[in-house]
Amino acid sequence: MAEHEAIDIKELPEQPEKATLEGRNKYLGFWFFLGGETVLFGSLIGTYLGLRGGTIDGPGPADLFHLDLVFIMTMILLTSSLTSVMAIINMHRGNFKKLLMWMSMTVILGTAFLGFEIYEFYEYYHAGLGFSTSAFASSFYTLVGTHGAHVLFGIVWITTLLVRYRKTGLTLYNAPKFNTAVLYWHFIDVVWVFIFTVVYLLGIGG
Repeated sequence: MAEHEAIDIKELPEQPEKATLEGRNKYLGFWFFLGGETVLFGSLIGTYLGLRGGTIDGPGPADLFHLDLVFIMTMILLTSSLTSVMAIINMHRGNFKKLLMWMSMTVILGTAFLGFEIYEFYEYYHAGLGFSTSAFASSFYTLVGTHGAHVLFGIVWITTLLVRYRKTGLTLYNAPKFNTAVLYWHFIDVVWVFIFTVVYLLGIGG
């Protein structure tokens, strides 16, 4: 069976995303990529922790952060991780339409999260927290903004897959691409859990 041919459910391998050498290489390559991304976010989180007390006369975390808004954002992103899991479950079942549906839900939820994050930045800016207001401001916007940029990249990535493969059906060629995109999405969800804990909970709780 050629890699680009749609898979009949009766011929579906147990893990179509790893059934080809390309799929296995993508899976391995993702973990190398993940190592670099972990170092990046570890450095940004460490920088934030070192500078979060440097507010000068500007507003600090306790003056700005609203836990209810951030909690909603967190629930949206965690739900998007669940919808991406449902997409992979349906890929293993050979149900390509439902795979596309759950991936589309992931994009919608990711876009909602990004919208809340933009609104959050807008509110903080009008509360007097510009990027160069203080060391706290610079480290906060850099850390959370970098995560937001990763969310945007994930949205564009998954949307591209949805548009490109909307009519092809599930193949051994596109299965690894969807799987890698979902792994990436899980990663940015995990990073957000750390940001939620380190930045927002510690910021509000002191």
